[in-house]
Order: sequence, then C-alpha cells, then structure tokens
Amino acid sequence: MYARRAAQLLQELSSCEEGQLPPYNGDKFDQVIRECEEHSRQFQSLIRDKDIETKNEDHYGSFIHHLSIIRNKRCLMAYMYKRAEVIQSNRWNVGRVLPREIQDKLNFSEQEYFKDYCGVIDSYMKDLDLDLTVDMVPPKDPYIRVRVLSEIGEVSLGDHAVSLTKDSFHFLRRTDAEPFISQGLMEEFVE
Repeated sequence: MYARRAAQLLQELSSCEEGQLPPYNGDKFDQVIRECEEHSRQFQSLIRDKDIETKNEDHYGSFIHHLSIIRNKRCLMAYMYKRAEVIQSNRWNVGRVLPREIQDKLNFSEQEYFKDYCGVIDSYMKDLDLDLTVDMVPPKDPYIRVRVLSEIGEVSLGDHAVSLTKDSFHFLRRTDAEPFISQGLMEEFVE
C-alpha cells in the first residue's frame, strides 16, 4: 500500500509519551525517500509524451503517484517537525546539555539543530541581558528564603555582597538564588 512506511514513522512517534522521542528511524526514513523517488519515476514515465487533455488510465495512474508523493512528503515533514518541537522543548526543560539517553535517540542533524538552537537562545538572552530559563513559572514572591548546602564564599549580588557559608539561611532575590539552586549549591527553604 502506498505511503504505509511514512504512516508507520508517524505511528512510532505518536506511540511515545508526550515530550519523549523514539530513536530516529533513519532506515524507514530512507525507505520513504526511495519510495518517493520511485513514484516520481513512475509519474514521469506516465506523463511523458502524453496528451494532458485525455483522461485515460495513464492520467489516473499519474494522479495516484503524484498524490502518493505528496502524502509521503507531508508525513516526513510532520515526523521531522514533531521531533524538532520535542528537541526545542528539551532545551527549556532539560537545559543546554542533553542527557545521554536523549542524545542517543537523535541523529547527527538533530544534534546539530539542538546546538544551534541553544546558541540562538543564548545569544538572544545575552543581547537582552536576561536569563529566560529562570522561573518558567512566575513566582508568587520575588524573594525567597534559601539554605546554603555547600560552602560558596563571598558573592556579589546586585548592589551588595553576601557571605554564603554552609548551612546558613538567607533571604535573597529569586533571580540571584536560581543559579545556585540549579547547581545544587543551595535549596529553597520551605517552612
């Protein structure tokens, strides 16, 4: 059946949990490309030296091959678009460095896409002088109480310096504390 392999690619993708990717199926992707090339050859042979005005079996056969090419292309585009969406969301959910189990599911082009996407986001944040990865959920209060887990030392935060010693408690701006929290050097103290 025409376009079955392309539909199988999409079924693989839809069978995963939201935000997850199956390993890139390069073999099936290449099979769909080869199927498109075969449809194109068949299409060209059917329309070569034919009267376009005449509606005969060659006309309808060429129409079927043309629609199969279009369907395969749409399926491949949907497959790649969905994978790109998940890769982009990983930048926001996981960070700049992908875990090994996610990297193993990407092909070389997707890994390069992730690096380029990270570069664009980093460049944009640098131009704005704003870290967009902090506080993905708006905070209720701009200040939080934190407990220092590891010795950090004297740190300049905005207009003042703070000594961050192990097991000390501080009331800091959330934006100042987030980098330390994400590194595991401090934690938000919730009573």
